[in-house]
Amino acid sequence: MSRFYSWLNASQEFVSMYKGEEPFASFIKKQFAKHKKYGSTDRKNISQLCYGFFRLGKAFEEQPVIDRLLIGVFLSSRSSNDVLQEIKPLWNENITLNTHEKFSFLQAKEELSKVFPLHHKLSSKIDREVFQISMFHQPLLFIRVRPGKIDVVEQKLKAAAIQYNRVNDSCLAIANSSKVDAAIHLNRDAVIQDLNSQKVLDILPGYIQSDRPFGAWDCCAASGGKSILLKDMYPQVELTVSDIRETILRNLHQRFSQAGIKDYHSFDADLTQPTFILNKTFDLVICDAPCSGSGTWSRTPEQLAFFKEETIDHYNKLQKSISLNSSKSVRKGGYFLYITCSVFENENEDIVQFLQSHSSLKLLCQQYFIGYDKSADTLFTALFTL
Repeated sequence: MSRFYSWLNASQEFVSMYKGEEPFASFIKKQFAKHKKYGSTDRKNISQLCYGFFRLGKAFEEQPVIDRLLIGVFLSSRSSNDVLQEIKPLWNENITLNTHEKFSFLQAKEELSKVFPLHHKLSSKIDREVFQISMFHQPLLFIRVRPGKIDVVEQKLKAAAIQYNRVNDSCLAIANSSKVDAAIHLNRDAVIQDLNSQKVLDILPGYIQSDRPFGAWDCCAASGGKSILLKDMYPQVELTVSDIRETILRNLHQRFSQAGIKDYHSFDADLTQPTFILNKTFDLVICDAPCSGSGTWSRTPEQLAFFKEETIDHYNKLQKSISLNSSKSVRKGGYFLYITCSVFENENEDIVQFLQSHSSLKLLCQQYFIGYDKSADTLFTALFTL
């Protein structure tokens, strides 16, 4: 019995020490590095307890930490759990109940509404209850297979005994614990990319023809996932990428090299500055803006506990300045695509209204790519033309 309480005590220590100043995945990795006594089974069970704890959000806040750890792992587990089997066997017998049934079993239906603390900031397009329940499910790992690589990728995954589900002709869903990077050549053969991140450019073929060269600027390119997707959709695109720091671009350059993308331009720039001017125009500007990431919090549930409401206003200001500045580089007749992985109205619909009132852009369409019912992230896009 001692090892189960050892896991609980370690989990209690870790979640109490954690202050939200870095991703919890990074924090707990450092803790395990300090405490060499924990083997792989220990690390797995402690991590599961900690993440279950954070998935509660603001629910059960009056309960002691140990109790919240047990409640969290009960609500977020789908199969028998060793800790519950030892300490809460009746809970473990009911582990296969759905989330609603589990809250009823705990006689705590009222706590479900407390899981996502900022529900009043959600867009009206988001199903609040289903979204909150999704916080108890870790999303799947999705890979986008690059053109002409599906056969080789599937062969390599099978050879490595990695189970997968084929979502469509280019998307595979895999368990998060899978060692995909050891089985396939990432970026060359396939890209790790969430299901809905793979879909956000799907609207473009209705507006941009695939048989002519055109210029595109990915102004917040980060690691370049959407630029690689754009290049796969439009091999003839004349691509320009930028981000705020050269260190970010160095990672992008490495990834582009692995992906075989050589012909592109890049520069670092702070698009929030009112003095920013780019003396060049493009047929397409992609603005995947910095955001709260609230559409991805089931992957990083610690955000439920540590994200502060006023931070939404911070992102709203960033998004307004970045989107407005970058939209000035859209060529007449060209397109501006605004993207976030947020579910907050302030970061999405409000920015659409801002751009409509502060620029000459005309809204063509806006859409949420709902992922909380598909074990995936939720994203927002708005396509404009000039």
